[in-house]
Amino acid sequence: MLSHLECARCGREHDANAVQNLCHSCASPLLARYDLTRVTRPTAENSLWRYRGVLPVFSPDPLFSLGEGMTPLVPLPALSRVLGTTVIMKDESLVPTGSFKARGAAVGVAKAKELGIKGIKMPTNGNAGAAWALYAARAGLRSVIAMPQDAPLITREEVLASGAELRVVPGTIADAAQALADVDLFDASTLREPYRVEGKKTMGYEIVEQLGWRVPDVIVYPTGGGVGLIGIYKALQEMRELGWISEKLPRLVAVQSTGCAPIVRAFVEGAEESVFWDGAHTSAFGINVPKPLGDFIILEALRQTNGTAVAVSDERIEADRVECARLEGVFLCPEGAATLSAVKALREDGWIRAGDEVVVLNTGAGIKYPAARL
Repeated sequence: MLSHLECARCGREHDANAVQNLCHSCASPLLARYDLTRVTRPTAENSLWRYRGVLPVFSPDPLFSLGEGMTPLVPLPALSRVLGTTVIMKDESLVPTGSFKARGAAVGVAKAKELGIKGIKMPTNGNAGAAWALYAARAGLRSVIAMPQDAPLITREEVLASGAELRVVPGTIADAAQALADVDLFDASTLREPYRVEGKKTMGYEIVEQLGWRVPDVIVYPTGGGVGLIGIYKALQEMRELGWISEKLPRLVAVQSTGCAPIVRAFVEGAEESVFWDGAHTSAFGINVPKPLGDFIILEALRQTNGTAVAVSDERIEADRVECARLEGVFLCPEGAATLSAVKALREDGWIRAGDEVVVLNTGAGIKYPAARL
């Protein structure tokens, strides 16, 4: 059961029964904390709500869910043979709205409604805005979404179909955020509200449960704002405290594009935070985030799990997207393909070893990116 909110940087506690954004002391992200002594094993529900004991919504409405979560772990045998290591894909293309963003939206919107929030605003690279707009519509909340003009067109159409107000701007997600400065609604931007990460963390719970309550050797995650990676790390910590896992944590890998790699640069330099990446551009649009708000949490997760960060070129991403479709019959989103590019790079330099069990995250449906060059 939800106990309180805690600042990820300074540790200050905040009231979970009040509407909160960032820490009142240092303006850093807040993380939900639970009374884990009261948590029981997952229910039989075939959705992320099976983990309701470690989710922040006190009274989930069963009619609100669109069936988000419990996506399959799909073996990739042909690629595993090529790479000489076991590669398994967590396929988030199958969730409602066509991307893993539905997890964060489902929990975030449900909690917003529970707290009495009437509307939300958020900048997005596409998929998150689409997910939040659609779930907000289901909950009867107003939404105003801003996205860069280069965002995938289908995500723009999803936002408009939901009835949300859409603002399209030149530049990056940072510019989209500026376009919402005049909107007086709850700010649901990445890590500026505490509950999106709670929906995303269920990917970590599912991976471990689907592997028979054990952890893989490596989890590879395409990292823009990094909420999913932070969530998986949080899930692993909670499961260890609950006694559901006892072995060492999997090594976490943050994957970025060479055209926008602030986390990789900070990791290599040994920095605790990233520096804004000027001129950010990549065809893997979901990871085109010049400076994540939660960069210090991402870097902590990598270092505490003996993980790493790697940047791959758009050309390699596109080639691996094609190869996966031809060898495995799986049409990945560009961000998902980036995880395979990272596995190849890390296998080549020996960081991933023969025999390692590697879980990669395909964070969305390839068909949502019809303009991506192949």
